[in-house]
Amino acid sequence: MRGDRLEGRNVVEEALVRCRRKVLRIWLDVGARVDDKLDGVLEMARAARVPVERVERARLDRMSVTGVHNGIIAEAEGLPQPSVKGAIADAGPDCCFVLVDEVQYEHNLGAILRSALGADVSAVIIPTERGKGLTPVVQRVSMGGAEAVPVIREGLSSALAQLQRAGVRILAADMDGVPVWDLDLTGPVAFVLGGEDKGVSEALRKRADAVVAIPLAGNLQSLNVSVSAAVLLFERVRQVRAAKLLAESDRA
Repeated sequence: MRGDRLEGRNVVEEALVRCRRKVLRIWLDVGARVDDKLDGVLEMARAARVPVERVERARLDRMSVTGVHNGIIAEAEGLPQPSVKGAIADAGPDCCFVLVDEVQYEHNLGAILRSALGADVSAVIIPTERGKGLTPVVQRVSMGGAEAVPVIREGLSSALAQLQRAGVRILAADMDGVPVWDLDLTGPVAFVLGGEDKGVSEALRKRADAVVAIPLAGNLQSLNVSVSAAVLLFERVRQVRAAKLLAESDRA
């Protein structure tokens, strides 16, 4: 299992909290002011017997891959490598998946993972080789999303076939689709998002049960892929919540 470089207080804290992998060591800026967050990180490190070394900030600067370490860097084991089959087995009745094809900008994948965590997504699926994977920048930008939301690298066509066999509706995001608020997004669903330049490929679009769009004003042609993901995911959260409230009202 490959190792990972974690940079920044949030991602190091989330790795210690989530316990999906072992944090091996931590380097901390010798001049760092200990606030509540950092105190919590150090307490969890002590409890998990993770060695903490105080070093000069210049050394952290040299070690940093992302360029933004906020005074703390950790080395950790690689995250578990889940499968689509396993994610489907673990998912609940209102499961939600996000498939992202050929995202080239690390900040976009990181932001998608952050939204996925907030929207209770079961897994994010990316191609085996195309696009970015879980780089240090992706993990930092995800603000803990990568620690909680499984990231699966499998062929997207195979993943879609498995999801459809499991009864998950496939919704491809494209500007000529049905407005997102006119579609029922409750129940098991998977959103398919394209890369920054190409959008959803025709091959993946053909596998979708429907095409969903985010209507835009001002002659705007499209949104950033991570923004689109957030809009779709939280419209789904809104619909699921509304459906549950209606069901509770009917039972009262």
